[in-house]
Amino acid sequence: MTAYTTLRLERHDDGVRVLTLDDPDKRNAIGPEMRDELIALADEVRGDPEARALVVTGAGTAFCAGADLNAIFHEGQGPAETRESELSYYRSFLWVRDLPFPTIAAVDGHAIGAGANLALVCDIVVAGPGAKFGITFSRIGLHPGGGCTHFLTQRIGAGRAMRLVLRGDTVVGQDAHAHGLADVYAEDPLAEALDTAHLVARLHPGLAADVKRTVRLSDESGFDAVLGYESWAQASSSFHDGVRDSIRAAGRSTSRPRVADSVSSGAGK
Repeated sequence: MTAYTTLRLERHDDGVRVLTLDDPDKRNAIGPEMRDELIALADEVRGDPEARALVVTGAGTAFCAGADLNAIFHEGQGPAETRESELSYYRSFLWVRDLPFPTIAAVDGHAIGAGANLALVCDIVVAGPGAKFGITFSRIGLHPGGGCTHFLTQRIGAGRAMRLVLRGDTVVGQDAHAHGLADVYAEDPLAEALDTAHLVARLHPGLAADVKRTVRLSDESGFDAVLGYESWAQASSSFHDGVRDSIRAAGRSTSRPRVADSVSSGAGK
C-alpha cells in the first residue's frame, strides 16, 4: 500500500473504504501533489477486490477548495498544453465516477469548482450544515470544466444549471439538498455517509454493482435499455446465495390466508 502525503485511505473490515482529502492548510485544494496522489490512489482502489463502497470526504473545514488554477493555467504554455494540464486534473477525480461499486460524498465545508465536481461525481451526495457548493468559474471569466455542466444538468436540469453557472453562485447547507445538488441533508454528513456505505457493504457485490449500472443507464439511455438490463440483472441476482430461500419464504407468507379473509368467509356460513 502506498503512503500518501495529502490523502488518507481508511479500510473497514466489511469492504467500506473512506478517502479523506487531508491537506487542511490548503483547504484540501487539488494541487500537483494531490493530483498525482489521487491518480495513483485510483489504481489502488480499483484493484481492491474487497472494496464494496467508497466514502469521500475532506479533513478540516473544507471538503475541497478546488484545483490549483495557477498550476493549470501557468504562463508560457499554449492552448494545447493548457488543455493537457486540465485533463490531468480531471483524471484525478473522474475515476471515482467509474468505480463498479457505490460511492458517497460527505460534504461539510467548501466544495468549490473541481471540489464540487469531486462531490458530484459520487453516486450519492450528503450535505451537512456547513456545506458550500461553489460553481464559481464564471466569476473569474472561466468556463466550467471536469464535467461540471454535465453533472449539474443531470441533477438540477438545464435551465437551473445554466443559471447557476452563469451567476457563479454558491449553494449552501440545506439549500443544496432543496435544489437537488445533494441527495441527503444531515447534521453529521460523514456519519450518514458511513451508515449508508455499511448498508451497501452487506449487499451482494454483484447486486450493488448492477443497481449502480441500471440507475446510470436510466440517466443516459432510454427505457428499453434499462428494462433489458434490469431483466438480466434481476435474473442474475436470483442466483445469489440465499435469494431463492428468501423467495420461497415470501411465497409461503403470501399463500397463507389473511385473518380478515378467514373471518369474512366464516361469517357468511
